Amino acid sequence: MVQSSVLGFPRMGVLRDLKKANEAYWADKISQEALLEEGKRLRLAHWKIQKDAGVDIIPSNDFAHYDHVLDHIQFFNAVPERYTKQKLSPLDEYFAMGRGHQKGGVDVPALEMVKWFDSNYHYVKPTLQDNQTFSLAENPKPVREFLEAKEAGIITRPVLVGPVSFLALGKADRGSSVNPITLLDKLVPVYVELLKALKAAGAETVQIDEPTLVFDLAPEVKAAFKPAYEAFAAAGDAIPSLVVATYFGDIVHNFDVLPAFSAAKGIHVDLVRNPEQLEPVIKQLGPSQILSAGVVDGRNIWKNDFAKSLELLQTAIKTLGEDRVIVATSSSLLHTPHTLASEKKLPTDVYEWFSFASEKVKEVAILAKAVTNPEAVRAELDANAAAIKARSESTRTNDPKVKERQAAVTPEQHNRKSGFDTRYAQQKKHLSLPLFPTTTIGSFPQTSEIRVQRNKFTKGEISAEEYDNFIKKEIDLAVSIQDELDLDVYVHGEPERNDMVQYFGERLNGYVFTTHAWVQSYGSRCVRPPIIVGDISRPAPMTVKESKYAASISKKPMKGMLTGPVTCLRWSFPRVDVHQSVQCQQLALALRDEVVDLEANGIFVIQVDEPALREGLPLRKGAERDAYLEWAVDSFKLATAGVEDSTQIHSHFCYSEFQDFFHAIAALDADVLSIENSKSDAKLLKVFIDEAYPRHIGPGVYDIHSPRVPAEEEFKQRIEEMLEFLRPEQLWINPDCGLKTRKWDEVKGALTHMVNAAKYFREKYANKV
Repeated sequence: MVQSSVLGFPRMGVLRDLKKANEAYWADKISQEALLEEGKRLRLAHWKIQKDAGVDIIPSNDFAHYDHVLDHIQFFNAVPERYTKQKLSPLDEYFAMGRGHQKGGVDVPALEMVKWFDSNYHYVKPTLQDNQTFSLAENPKPVREFLEAKEAGIITRPVLVGPVSFLALGKADRGSSVNPITLLDKLVPVYVELLKALKAAGAETVQIDEPTLVFDLAPEVKAAFKPAYEAFAAAGDAIPSLVVATYFGDIVHNFDVLPAFSAAKGIHVDLVRNPEQLEPVIKQLGPSQILSAGVVDGRNIWKNDFAKSLELLQTAIKTLGEDRVIVATSSSLLHTPHTLASEKKLPTDVYEWFSFASEKVKEVAILAKAVTNPEAVRAELDANAAAIKARSESTRTNDPKVKERQAAVTPEQHNRKSGFDTRYAQQKKHLSLPLFPTTTIGSFPQTSEIRVQRNKFTKGEISAEEYDNFIKKEIDLAVSIQDELDLDVYVHGEPERNDMVQYFGERLNGYVFTTHAWVQSYGSRCVRPPIIVGDISRPAPMTVKESKYAASISKKPMKGMLTGPVTCLRWSFPRVDVHQSVQCQQLALALRDEVVDLEANGIFVIQVDEPALREGLPLRKGAERDAYLEWAVDSFKLATAGVEDSTQIHSHFCYSEFQDFFHAIAALDADVLSIENSKSDAKLLKVFIDEAYPRHIGPGVYDIHSPRVPAEEEFKQRIEEMLEFLRPEQLWINPDCGLKTRKWDEVKGALTHMVNAAKYFREKYANKV
């Protein structure tokens, strides 16, 4: 019999319940016990959804209060000593690693957080020491949660990040030089101990995620799989059977690793991202190994095309037989919203095109039945075919005018009028900027009052005029605070914006929007990605009104804030019927119009954020990556090249790990880059020296994901480190990212220290540059 399986389920709940509970605990509004009880309630609810849908293999240990990799750091006792010495409760220690802790005499920053492969989810990076040890926590979380489900009458398959991926995704702590993978011999025995504990609790099978298998692996990482999984094989029946899971790419290039998994019960592969790997993978399986076929998309919201999925499944069954094939999600459903049932305002003609997590688990169960007995689910198959056909024939998808404009794009439209030296000479004169100019990345705190007024306006409880007046008052406040702080380039604070992508999507043709389709980005931070359903165009200016007003009351240059075409694409749910390069160019043309309009209305510093550029990079080097970088860079340049030389173009990027595609960063030709860098080693900036980068850069000097306010001396130390790799006249001083999730007291305190530090260096270098 063909079984069905889910690799993981979203954690937040129908109404972002986990977000609300976490934030209430951080604000001392609920107790630790109440928070943990809410976590238990959510886990039970999510297991029941999957059981009621008919899923055969339900995951546990996929839930996390902050991040699943952070869970592993804690239950393997890989917590850096700067946290353990604080003697916090286990829960507070956990949150301190995720978001920092500045309370009760304790002041520690968060661990580094980076994107999970090419998704918009962030994980906490294991941070390891030269003298690193590992041990299993008492009553470890995977065992607790397996027993919790068992008590509720549900036998689950626990999920673990595999030992090789856990180490390969980690880094050496500051002051340490250890290569994390060399710690494998210390870590694997602790995994064996955990697996034995799960077996003793009644777990029959464990899912071990080794997603790094989709990478081009360093030789020492590739070699690590053999000893790790030989140790598991040596444990024999003392541990559960293992299913090794990969996702977000193919594993064909790492087939030489597969013999390491010969004792594993099965292998899971992502057949949504790379369906062509199916037959080669089948040939690599052992004589009794199971194939877990990931055919239901864990990363997008489109309804599964049952006919196409059944073709793949039937191919697998033809070779392996029914008992050796599992129908599964391609990855965890963490990256999808909770349920389509919450959406009451979607247009009726598109509602049937979508499938969220709760619907996807049903799709998995239906496909498992349909592959051997289609008549048992004939109604579901027919309804699916009708929905797929309706979408393919919809008039929503095609706009001839957009296609005509795309066809008329010329190479010249991608280039600024002059080179950087000429541009900067004009910008310096026009903008009157000092040495070490200070700015922020765009957003200021989204207070409860802002959210209340936006909600009232959305519900029609206040008029457009009343809402506009409220937004003007918030802009007045943002400008006055920047006056007090004495920043050099201002922003209007973005009080009118709900999200940096959704806001623009709501003002563009080709999108539809949800009301409750929230997806976890990191910790308690959730986003509600808009959905691209058709060709994209801009019917009217989107940001000019607010930016023009802010400039009219500002003493300093006002920066216009836009989200770039690649990020608008990556942080939406994109179409699957049109290549992403086509969608990205459509977004670039819409944004080009906005950039030109901002300049025409007196905005001469314009930031076009591309935090998702790195995230979208294909995971392996080669033709696919080269093609992506070509169309991504072209889209950014198309969006920004329509202005005069005296207008300064900025861009912002998440994370500074771009050594392997630095040529593309340089090719963007932005006048100023700001990058998220505060938790990274300043040595990563060396690439700017090595590549003789000529333009300006603002490496983030403090972590905005944490409520912690760094001392002025910390800012000075960070700037001093940066000056080892950057010229003084090249360096901008700014936070890591936007400040919308922070409180005003945190923002004022941190920015005061930041500006004072910049002024210190301005004075120090006054006669040296």
